Amino acid sequence: MKKYKVVVVGIGLVGKRLIRILRERNFPASEIRVLARRARTETVDGVDYEVVPASLDAFEDMDIALFAGTEGDKGASTLFGWGAVEKGCVVVDNGNDFRMDERVPLVVPEVNPEALRDHRGFVANPNCSTIQMVTALAPLHRRARIRRIVVSTYQSVSGSGGSAVAELERQVREVPAGKPANPGVYPHQIFANVIPRIGGLQPDAPGYTSEEVKMVRETRKILGAPDIRVSATCVRVPVSYAHSEAINVEFEEPLSADEARDILSQAPGVVVIDDPENDKYPLPLDCEGRDEVFVGRIREDTSRPNCLDLWCVADNIRKGAATNAVQIAEKMIEMGLIGV
Repeated sequence: MKKYKVVVVGIGLVGKRLIRILRERNFPASEIRVLARRARTETVDGVDYEVVPASLDAFEDMDIALFAGTEGDKGASTLFGWGAVEKGCVVVDNGNDFRMDERVPLVVPEVNPEALRDHRGFVANPNCSTIQMVTALAPLHRRARIRRIVVSTYQSVSGSGGSAVAELERQVREVPAGKPANPGVYPHQIFANVIPRIGGLQPDAPGYTSEEVKMVRETRKILGAPDIRVSATCVRVPVSYAHSEAINVEFEEPLSADEARDILSQAPGVVVIDDPENDKYPLPLDCEGRDEVFVGRIREDTSRPNCLDLWCVADNIRKGAATNAVQIAEKMIEMGLIGV
């Protein structure tokens, strides 16, 4: 089997998970080079990695670059992404900067792998909350065509990075002991609370946040359905890992809950846990550390025809970020799109 030289850009929560998943999945890597802002040694699962300061020269002679997802004008993919492509790397970017770029496929391998054929050396990983939703909805969309989605998310603090996980852990210890919450990552205490805002408010979508707008636009692009109406409300909850979503979806044709269960039970990357009478349904604690998207509470909406409600949970750092990125690289190798 051909081996590939892989660059991992960033060594935070997602970067470390990228390295772990490359090893877990026996990715055909002859080398894993780690780049970050400064040189240092980082240990991942007992293996030491010498971190090299990020520069365009560091992508020389490498095959695949997996960007962990720092965003904005000073983010790694903005600074180095297209330059890495010019150096001969295929880039898979976890960040938001190029997801809606017409040059860049936005891909969930179980949903739209055919989009990879049009890549120009740069592929975008969708937002974590979008990935799990479209993985669950795409098989149903193929059967009955989606008209409208209303989704409310319950997103874990790991979506804000390692500092947010540490902030929740500190508040869990200190607030019950009478100490002040002293929020830093979030504008409010997150322990024993929920915060109905993720991301900045968007001038072109009054009242909506960036996370909510991502779900709208990315869903349409991934499903190739620009007319799907999507409304999202994204909420941060005091859970360490795994995002949960309550989804109401309207179809153009009738689709029963039983048929939806059957379709999803056979869908790649989806696990159905749907026995509420016996308290069996997806839970963040059970889904943490897993790569599948879990679906349950599938039921017919009694208030409107051709509508279903469902509950969807996935590990946001794995399937919602690192695993999906590695799967993209694996799919590109399978399709003969890397190293030819």
